[in-house]
Amino acid sequence: MSDRGDDPARMHTFGPETQALADDVIRYTLERFAMNPPPLDGPRSAAELTADAGRTVTPDGLGGTEALRLWTDVFAPACISQDHPRALSFVPSAPTEAAALFDLVVGASSIYGGSWLEGAGAVHAENEALRWIADLAGFGPTAGGCFVSGGSGANLSALVAARHAAGEARSAAGLERPGRWRIVASAEAHSSIASTARVMDIEVIDAPVDDRGRLPGAALAARLDQLDADNDLDGLFAVVATAGTTNAGMVDDLAGVADVAAARSLWLHVDGAYGGAAMAAPSARPHFDGIERADSLVVDPHKWLFTPFDCAALLYRHPEVARVAHTQHAAYLDVLHDRDPGGVEWNPSDYAYHLSRRARGLPFWFSLAVHGTDAYRDAIEVSLEVTRQGAELIDRLDHVELLVEPMLSVLLFRRVGWTADDYNAWSDRALAEGLTLTVPTTWHDETVLRFCIVNPRTTIEDLAMILDTLA
Repeated sequence: MSDRGDDPARMHTFGPETQALADDVIRYTLERFAMNPPPLDGPRSAAELTADAGRTVTPDGLGGTEALRLWTDVFAPACISQDHPRALSFVPSAPTEAAALFDLVVGASSIYGGSWLEGAGAVHAENEALRWIADLAGFGPTAGGCFVSGGSGANLSALVAARHAAGEARSAAGLERPGRWRIVASAEAHSSIASTARVMDIEVIDAPVDDRGRLPGAALAARLDQLDADNDLDGLFAVVATAGTTNAGMVDDLAGVADVAAARSLWLHVDGAYGGAAMAAPSARPHFDGIERADSLVVDPHKWLFTPFDCAALLYRHPEVARVAHTQHAAYLDVLHDRDPGGVEWNPSDYAYHLSRRARGLPFWFSLAVHGTDAYRDAIEVSLEVTRQGAELIDRLDHVELLVEPMLSVLLFRRVGWTADDYNAWSDRALAEGLTLTVPTTWHDETVLRFCIVNPRTTIEDLAMILDTLA
């Protein structure tokens, strides 16, 4: 494929070299799936990568065989496999083979996923997957939304819709816009909430959490009552609750928070990017009571629903509010809206800040269709059970201490007697040896360790192996 030739369309011509490259890519993909576990390689410096790979973007091209070799031999080993059963930091990912393979189909199909006109079949399939999540949350039959890149984009889009709705309500009541729009969220809310506030130029009011990092409805009410007494609530339009805090895996008091939001006519947004998947598990579903009253919800299939990056489900209980806020208008776009006055067609570009989008929900839909929702339920229950076993194991060991009883699939614990330097040195060594990706975090200003278990291939034996190296 490095033969330049004279055809300006040579890059788009299927021939023997393309077939050979396709065979090589498929072979690489299947070999990657067959690795059990996959490699747990670590990062390398830019200088090392440059020395080994040389210049890869050249006027004449390297050809498919050489480019794939560079990826296989140089670049891929410098990436950490997030689906390794002992990749336990941040929020890992464990896509099914069906989802990963269909990601290839999506890329090869040149599907535009922003409008019904251009991608009706893709949008309909995506909406089937969204419907399953909406049903788990108890949203009504008219709920809907779209898939975006991640929780950050979903949180931003939901709060933009919330502010737009609040502005329209104030205008209808003859009220002026506030000097500063505000939301309320706890200190355990995802970092993207603060980032969203900066982008939107709004203020975040801090709400108190309990000693487990949960936002209680009573504490939220008391905080707002105090601010109200000080005449310091003008511009408040939304409450952000978390269904699975990233650091500790806690679910806020959703029913209590919903009561407060309803009493003050505030939009309730629930960030379930990590933890919302646990709604599918009967053992965890009671933690989410009250989520059905949310106005918007995000759940990331690329976290705990076994889908490749990047895929976040954004749902609105009343999607028409979001459509009004997000629909983009231009001469060349109006055909997308004028052709369907009855609202039968669904344009995903109308429900978030984006316009162009890949049909990123299709790998999730395909895997759901292949395996069925019961398989998802069972896989999530496996991670919850391993987490419970891990907590019991930590309690039995003398050299580690559990810091908080797990609610979902996060374990926070300390190694007795260690300093921050000890944790960092152990973490670097464990990754270099291919044992685990487990990086330190902080809890109540103390450096500690954290396991986030979302891979059904992670076993209690994996956790025991890691804990043994801490002795």
